[in-house]
Amino acid sequence: MRPPKIFFSLAINLLWIGPAAAGPILDRIKAQGVLHCGGVERPGLIMMEDNGKASGLELDMCRAIASVVLGSNGRLEFRRYDSEKAYAAVRSGADDVSFLTGTEIIDNGLAGKVIPGPTIFNETTAIMVPENSPVHHAEELAGQTICFSLASNAQRHLEAWFAARKLPFVRMGFQEDVEMNDGYTVHYCKGLAGETTTLADTRISGETGLNNHRVLPENLAVFPIMAATGTADGQWAAIVAWTIDTLMRADAPESDWQVGGVNSLRIHAPELGLEEGWQKKLVALVGGYSEMYERNLGAKSPFHLPRGLNAGPVDGGVIVAPYSD
Repeated sequence: MRPPKIFFSLAINLLWIGPAAAGPILDRIKAQGVLHCGGVERPGLIMMEDNGKASGLELDMCRAIASVVLGSNGRLEFRRYDSEKAYAAVRSGADDVSFLTGTEIIDNGLAGKVIPGPTIFNETTAIMVPENSPVHHAEELAGQTICFSLASNAQRHLEAWFAARKLPFVRMGFQEDVEMNDGYTVHYCKGLAGETTTLADTRISGETGLNNHRVLPENLAVFPIMAATGTADGQWAAIVAWTIDTLMRADAPESDWQVGGVNSLRIHAPELGLEEGWQKKLVALVGGYSEMYERNLGAKSPFHLPRGLNAGPVDGGVIVAPYSD
């Protein structure tokens, strides 16, 4: 197990997008020249190495928000939420943006401390099987052994999914992920349940390689990862929300009857200190949501995860920014 690393600092060179009006959180960010973000480590979302390097969709989101308020003089600090001390930093307001699920917010006493903001990713739990397995749907595992991590979301979702369909399965729970993955590799169980991003990481880190395992199409559960901000400053929450909405709206298709891209969600908000044209500058600098997804989770990443629910409505997903009615 890697030694815990509470946070790292990352210098960034960003385009100046515009000054923002005064607000408690924004004042502090600008005075310190640092945007503080944090999240629970998940493959493709935030991955932090022992040498301090980090990557992931959440880091890109944090960088985008920093570009709006800090410009070229800004820095990022990203905290990994892996301990009570880390969550205490969220409760105290030390982090400006926290990427969290609803369960993580509630279980760590943050419900009265943060505003659940825009969804940046819809995580799912699913079941992985070997490529040569005759199983192609989750219900075909009825009566067979399925591995899972004890007391995890995956166990709860697995139990609920099979119970709702009145299907039995043989439970193989493990305390340690290494032992669980070993059990799956030697076919001690016919399927492995987990979060989809974790399964994607498992299949490429194992000895058998990327093409020898596949994730079954059924989602055992779906839950959003949200960009949460402190309850004390509505101005800051609005800046974060409109920034993320802009990244998502940049992917909106254009047609003969509909304006697409950034032009379809023009945010004129001088009260927030957002200058005219800030959205186009933002997207030109960091790209839209689809670009971020592809390089962190999709075809340009090691994980090759299809967009699925994280596509726009036109492509069958549920990633939506506020629409101009």
